[in-house]
Amino acid sequence: MKEYVIIVDENDKEIGTEEKIKAHKEEKLHRSFSIFIFNSKGELLIQQRAKTKYHSGGLWSNSCCSHPRPGETLNEAAHRRLKEEMGFDCKLKEVFSFIYKIKFDNDLSEHEYNHIFTGSFSGNPEPNSEEVEDWKWIDMINLKKDIRENPEKYTYWFKLIINKDLDL
Repeated sequence: MKEYVIIVDENDKEIGTEEKIKAHKEEKLHRSFSIFIFNSKGELLIQQRAKTKYHSGGLWSNSCCSHPRPGETLNEAAHRRLKEEMGFDCKLKEVFSFIYKIKFDNDLSEHEYNHIFTGSFSGNPEPNSEEVEDWKWIDMINLKKDIRENPEKYTYWFKLIINKDLDL
């Protein structure tokens, strides 16, 4: 089954839809979201993307990220993917958004209007092994130190968001 993404302009106004891989090949700006889940100790849940992902496989990233489907709100999509990818759901709050663009070695790109959500959860996730290779809770000081020392281990967008040094 083909997946479709929502194509947007620089103001996040919907202008159409496109098949997901085609949008990534043609560098079309599309709507996405990234979720950051914190536990009661203030640690961030990060995941290692499955090695079979269409790009950035095996890299560490934020708790969950994806794209809303046509006709689906950002909030609905964020809750759906958190359950599908990490096996739990929690209250989410959108905190900011930004546009970024990166071209990968495999002729795919990300050109996304990315909406950032945060939430709290203190249990253990039950990740989908087709999406997630590994996961861990990590405090922000150690995470930022590891990103500085080993940037190649992390996804591009995750490093951008963490380096914004915003109060997630």
